Amino acid sequence: MSRILTTSLASVYPLYVAKVEKKGRTAIELDQVICWLTGFDEAQLRRHLTDGTTFEDFFAAATMNPNATLITGVVCGVRVEEVADPLMQQIRYLDKLVDELAKGKPMTTILRG
Repeated sequence: MSRILTTSLASVYPLYVAKVEKKGRTAIELDQVICWLTGFDEAQLRRHLTDGTTFEDFFAAATMNPNATLITGVVCGVRVEEVADPLMQQIRYLDKLVDELAKGKPMTTILRG
């Protein structure tokens, strides 16, 4: 089992925030992206962060956006649309969206609008 599955979202979230803020984006935009992908509202996202929910449990509770399959590209040398394991693919989707946010892409593009 990959170590990321048992890692809490709360332990990685500050790294996501730092990454996007370093590039001039905000934590509010990050939360919007996460909520779009997972179907959680802001309060549910905060509860998962407070409770220390693991990535495995976080995505198990999520209702993935049907447009998530439109997320394509490479993260850490891995093409996200080719990841065989559904859970790992969901984690890669999140990583890709965070990368796109940090790169300054417009929100409508990130949210596949």
